Amino acid sequence: MADKLVIGNWKMNGRLATSQVLLEALSVSCAGGVQVAVAPPLAYLAAVSSVLAGGSMMLAAQDVSAFAVDGAYTGEVSAAMLADLGCRYVLIGHSERRQYFAEDNDLLLRKLQAVIAAGMVPVYCVGETLQQREAGIGIYQRVIGEQLAVLGALAGKEYVVAYEPIWAIGTGRVASIGQIDEVHQYIRDTLLQCHGASATIRVLYGGSVKADNADAIFSLKSVGGALVGGASLDANGFGQICQAAKKTV
Repeated sequence: MADKLVIGNWKMNGRLATSQVLLEALSVSCAGGVQVAVAPPLAYLAAVSSVLAGGSMMLAAQDVSAFAVDGAYTGEVSAAMLADLGCRYVLIGHSERRQYFAEDNDLLLRKLQAVIAAGMVPVYCVGETLQQREAGIGIYQRVIGEQLAVLGALAGKEYVVAYEPIWAIGTGRVASIGQIDEVHQYIRDTLLQCHGASATIRVLYGGSVKADNADAIFSLKSVGGALVGGASLDANGFGQICQAAKKTV
Protein backbone atom coordinates (compact mmCIF):
# COMPACT_ATOMS: atom_id res chain seq x y z
CA MET A 1 0.00 0.00 0.00
CA ALA A 2 1.19 3.51 -0.79
CA ASP A 3 0.31 6.56 1.26
CA LYS A 4 -2.30 6.09 3.94
CA LEU A 5 -5.67 7.73 3.39
CA VAL A 6 -7.10 10.02 6.09
CA ILE A 7 -10.66 11.29 5.67
CA GLY A 8 -12.12 13.95 7.95
CA ASN A 9 -15.87 13.53 8.37
CA TRP A 10 -17.27 16.85 9.56
CA LYS A 11 -20.77 15.36 9.97
CA MET A 12 -23.40 18.08 10.63
CA ASN A 13 -20.98 20.71 11.88
CA GLY A 14 -19.52 24.03 10.77
CA ARG A 15 -20.49 27.15 8.87
CA LEU A 16 -19.07 28.78 5.74
CA ALA A 17 -16.73 31.08 7.66
CA THR A 18 -15.41 28.40 10.02
CA SER A 19 -14.94 25.96 7.15
CA GLN A 20 -12.74 28.45 5.31
CA VAL A 21 -10.56 28.99 8.38
CA LEU A 22 -10.29 25.24 9.04
CA LEU A 23 -9.32 24.45 5.44
CA GLU A 24 -6.63 27.12 5.40
CA ALA A 25 -5.10 25.65 8.55
CA LEU A 26 -5.38 22.07 7.25
CA SER A 27 -3.61 22.98 4.02
CA VAL A 28 -0.52 23.57 6.16
CA SER A 29 -0.86 20.94 8.89
CA CYS A 30 -1.80 18.08 6.53
CA ALA A 31 0.56 18.84 3.64
CA GLY A 32 2.57 16.07 1.96
CA GLY A 33 3.21 12.37 2.44
CA VAL A 34 -0.37 11.27 3.04
CA GLN A 35 -3.65 11.31 1.12
CA VAL A 36 -6.16 13.58 2.84
CA ALA A 37 -9.84 14.20 2.12
CA VAL A 38 -12.52 16.17 3.91
CA ALA A 39 -16.25 15.42 3.94
CA PRO A 40 -18.14 18.63 4.75
CA PRO A 41 -21.93 18.86 5.10
CA LEU A 42 -23.75 18.74 1.77
CA ALA A 43 -24.68 22.42 1.99
CA TYR A 44 -20.99 23.40 1.88
CA LEU A 45 -19.66 20.94 -0.71
CA ALA A 46 -19.50 23.52 -3.50
CA ALA A 47 -17.79 26.12 -1.33
CA VAL A 48 -15.24 23.63 -0.01
CA SER A 49 -14.64 22.32 -3.52
CA SER A 50 -13.70 25.83 -4.64
CA VAL A 51 -11.24 26.23 -1.77
CA LEU A 52 -9.63 22.85 -2.46
CA ALA A 53 -9.27 23.42 -6.22
CA GLY A 54 -5.66 23.05 -7.33
CA GLY A 55 -4.49 21.63 -4.01
CA SER A 56 -3.66 18.11 -2.89
CA MET A 57 -6.52 17.72 -0.42
CA MET A 58 -9.49 15.83 -1.85
CA LEU A 59 -13.24 16.27 -1.46
CA ALA A 60 -15.55 13.62 -0.05
CA ALA A 61 -19.32 13.51 0.40
CA GLN A 62 -21.03 12.14 3.50
CA ASP A 63 -23.82 10.39 1.61
CA VAL A 64 -25.43 9.95 -1.81
CA SER A 65 -28.84 9.13 -3.24
CA ALA A 66 -29.61 5.53 -4.16
CA PHE A 67 -31.40 6.89 -7.26
CA ALA A 68 -28.81 6.72 -10.03
CA VAL A 69 -30.73 8.80 -12.57
CA ASP A 70 -31.96 12.37 -12.09
CA GLY A 71 -35.68 12.70 -11.52
CA ALA A 72 -38.49 13.69 -9.20
CA TYR A 73 -36.73 12.82 -5.93
CA THR A 74 -37.10 15.91 -3.78
CA GLY A 75 -34.21 16.43 -1.38
CA GLU A 76 -31.97 13.82 -3.00
CA VAL A 77 -28.49 14.43 -4.45
CA SER A 78 -27.24 12.04 -7.12
CA ALA A 79 -23.77 10.58 -7.55
CA ALA A 80 -23.43 12.47 -10.84
CA MET A 81 -24.04 15.74 -8.99
CA LEU A 82 -21.36 14.90 -6.43
CA ALA A 83 -18.92 14.05 -9.20
CA ASP A 84 -19.78 17.36 -10.87
CA LEU A 85 -18.65 19.12 -7.68
CA GLY A 86 -15.31 17.33 -7.75
CA CYS A 87 -15.87 14.66 -5.10
CA ARG A 88 -13.36 11.84 -5.10
CA TYR A 89 -14.82 9.79 -2.25
CA VAL A 90 -18.32 9.17 -0.91
CA LEU A 91 -19.13 7.70 2.50
CA ILE A 92 -21.71 4.93 2.35
CA GLY A 93 -23.29 2.98 5.19
CA HIS A 94 -21.88 5.08 8.01
CA SER A 95 -23.08 3.78 11.38
CA GLU A 96 -25.16 6.92 11.89
CA ARG A 97 -26.93 6.37 8.56
CA ARG A 98 -27.64 2.76 9.49
CA GLN A 99 -28.86 3.77 12.97
CA TYR A 100 -30.93 6.89 12.28
CA PHE A 101 -32.15 6.14 8.76
CA ALA A 102 -32.37 2.32 8.82
CA GLU A 103 -30.25 1.90 5.71
CA ASP A 104 -29.96 -1.77 4.76
CA ASN A 105 -27.73 -3.78 2.43
CA ASP A 106 -30.06 -3.52 -0.58
CA LEU A 107 -30.15 0.27 -0.38
CA LEU A 108 -26.41 0.52 0.28
CA LEU A 109 -25.57 -1.65 -2.73
CA ARG A 110 -27.53 0.73 -4.96
CA LYS A 111 -25.55 3.64 -3.51
CA LEU A 112 -22.25 1.80 -4.01
CA GLN A 113 -23.06 1.07 -7.64
CA ALA A 114 -24.20 4.64 -8.30
CA VAL A 115 -20.98 6.09 -6.89
CA ILE A 116 -18.77 3.74 -8.89
CA ALA A 117 -20.75 4.39 -12.09
CA ALA A 118 -20.16 8.12 -11.58
CA GLY A 119 -16.38 7.58 -11.42
CA MET A 120 -15.90 8.11 -7.67
CA VAL A 121 -14.65 5.81 -4.91
CA PRO A 122 -17.12 4.64 -2.25
CA VAL A 123 -15.94 4.38 1.36
CA TYR A 124 -18.11 1.60 2.73
CA CYS A 125 -18.51 1.62 6.52
CA VAL A 126 -18.99 -1.53 8.60
CA GLY A 127 -18.97 -2.26 12.31
CA GLU A 128 -20.68 -3.85 15.30
CA THR A 129 -22.64 -2.51 18.26
CA LEU A 130 -21.76 -3.03 21.91
CA GLN A 131 -24.33 -5.81 22.25
CA GLN A 132 -22.93 -7.60 19.21
CA ARG A 133 -19.35 -7.18 20.43
CA GLU A 134 -20.17 -8.59 23.85
CA ALA A 135 -21.98 -11.56 22.28
CA GLY A 136 -18.61 -12.93 21.18
CA ILE A 137 -16.24 -13.12 18.24
CA GLY A 138 -18.48 -15.40 16.21
CA ILE A 139 -21.40 -12.97 16.48
CA TYR A 140 -19.67 -9.72 15.62
CA GLN A 141 -17.68 -11.32 12.82
CA ARG A 142 -20.93 -12.62 11.38
CA VAL A 143 -22.46 -9.12 11.59
CA ILE A 144 -19.49 -7.57 9.80
CA GLY A 145 -19.43 -10.41 7.28
CA GLU A 146 -23.08 -9.78 6.43
CA GLN A 147 -22.33 -6.10 5.92
CA LEU A 148 -19.37 -6.95 3.69
CA ALA A 149 -21.43 -9.35 1.60
CA VAL A 150 -22.74 -6.55 -0.62
CA LEU A 151 -19.20 -5.94 -1.86
CA GLY A 152 -19.28 -9.27 -3.66
CA ALA A 153 -21.06 -7.50 -6.51
CA LEU A 154 -18.16 -5.06 -6.91
CA ALA A 155 -15.38 -7.41 -8.03
CA GLY A 156 -12.75 -5.50 -9.97
CA LYS A 157 -14.08 -2.12 -8.84
CA GLU A 158 -12.26 0.36 -6.62
CA TYR A 159 -13.64 0.90 -3.15
CA VAL A 160 -12.45 1.50 0.41
CA VAL A 161 -13.76 -0.10 3.60
CA ALA A 162 -13.90 1.76 6.91
CA TYR A 163 -14.25 -0.21 10.15
CA GLU A 164 -16.27 1.55 12.84
CA PRO A 165 -16.40 -0.23 16.20
CA ILE A 166 -19.67 1.40 17.21
CA TRP A 167 -19.23 0.09 20.74
CA ALA A 168 -16.07 2.18 21.16
CA ILE A 169 -17.41 5.48 19.82
CA GLY A 170 -18.67 7.90 22.45
CA THR A 171 -19.13 5.13 25.02
CA GLY A 172 -16.01 5.60 27.09
CA ARG A 173 -14.73 2.21 25.92
CA VAL A 174 -11.54 2.01 23.88
CA ALA A 175 -10.70 -0.59 21.25
CA SER A 176 -7.29 -2.11 21.91
CA ILE A 177 -4.65 -2.32 19.22
CA GLY A 178 -5.15 -6.08 19.21
CA GLN A 179 -8.90 -5.73 18.70
CA ILE A 180 -8.40 -3.26 15.86
CA ASP A 181 -5.89 -5.52 14.14
CA GLU A 182 -8.07 -8.61 14.55
CA VAL A 183 -11.09 -7.06 12.84
CA HIS A 184 -9.05 -5.40 10.10
CA GLN A 185 -7.41 -8.74 9.33
CA TYR A 186 -10.82 -10.40 9.29
CA ILE A 187 -12.14 -7.80 6.83
CA ARG A 188 -9.09 -8.19 4.60
CA ASP A 189 -9.28 -12.00 4.66
CA THR A 190 -13.02 -11.94 3.90
CA LEU A 191 -12.54 -9.65 0.92
CA LEU A 192 -9.56 -11.61 -0.38
CA GLN A 193 -11.67 -14.75 -0.32
CA CYS A 194 -14.37 -12.89 -2.21
CA HIS A 195 -12.24 -11.13 -4.84
CA GLY A 196 -9.04 -13.17 -4.99
CA ALA A 197 -5.45 -12.63 -3.87
CA SER A 198 -4.80 -10.00 -6.55
CA ALA A 199 -7.37 -7.60 -5.08
CA THR A 200 -6.19 -4.28 -3.66
CA ILE A 201 -7.83 -3.77 -0.28
CA ARG A 202 -7.64 -0.65 1.84
CA VAL A 203 -9.29 -0.71 5.27
CA LEU A 204 -9.53 2.51 7.26
CA TYR A 205 -10.05 2.63 11.02
CA GLY A 206 -12.92 4.81 12.20
CA GLY A 207 -13.13 4.40 15.96
CA SER A 208 -12.48 7.74 17.67
CA VAL A 209 -9.09 8.33 16.08
CA LYS A 210 -7.25 11.13 17.86
CA ALA A 211 -3.79 12.66 17.91
CA ASP A 212 -2.81 10.67 21.00
CA ASN A 213 -3.68 7.24 19.58
CA ALA A 214 -2.93 7.73 15.88
CA ASP A 215 0.70 6.54 16.04
CA ALA A 216 -0.27 3.19 17.54
CA ILE A 217 -3.18 2.67 15.14
CA PHE A 218 -1.17 3.51 12.03
CA SER A 219 1.63 1.20 13.11
CA LEU A 220 -0.63 -1.75 12.20
CA LYS A 221 0.01 -3.05 8.70
CA SER A 222 -3.67 -3.97 8.42
CA VAL A 223 -4.70 -0.32 8.78
CA GLY A 224 -4.68 1.63 5.52
CA GLY A 225 -5.74 4.95 6.98
CA ALA A 226 -8.43 6.53 9.13
CA LEU A 227 -11.94 7.90 9.00
CA VAL A 228 -11.81 10.70 11.55
CA GLY A 229 -14.91 12.27 13.09
CA GLY A 230 -14.82 14.96 15.77
CA ALA A 231 -11.03 15.32 15.72
CA SER A 232 -11.18 16.44 12.06
CA LEU A 233 -12.80 19.70 13.17
CA ASP A 234 -9.63 20.72 15.00
CA ALA A 235 -6.87 21.72 12.59
CA ASN A 236 -4.05 21.01 15.03
CA GLY A 237 -5.37 17.62 16.11
CA PHE A 238 -6.25 16.52 12.58
CA GLY A 239 -2.86 17.71 11.40
CA GLN A 240 -1.17 15.53 14.02
CA ILE A 241 -3.19 12.55 12.84
CA CYS A 242 -2.07 13.19 9.26
CA GLN A 243 1.55 13.48 10.38
CA ALA A 244 1.24 10.19 12.26
CA ALA A 245 -0.01 8.56 9.06
CA LYS A 246 2.92 10.06 7.17
CA LYS A 247 5.45 8.39 9.51
CA THR A 248 4.33 4.90 8.47
CA VAL A 249 4.79 5.39 4.72
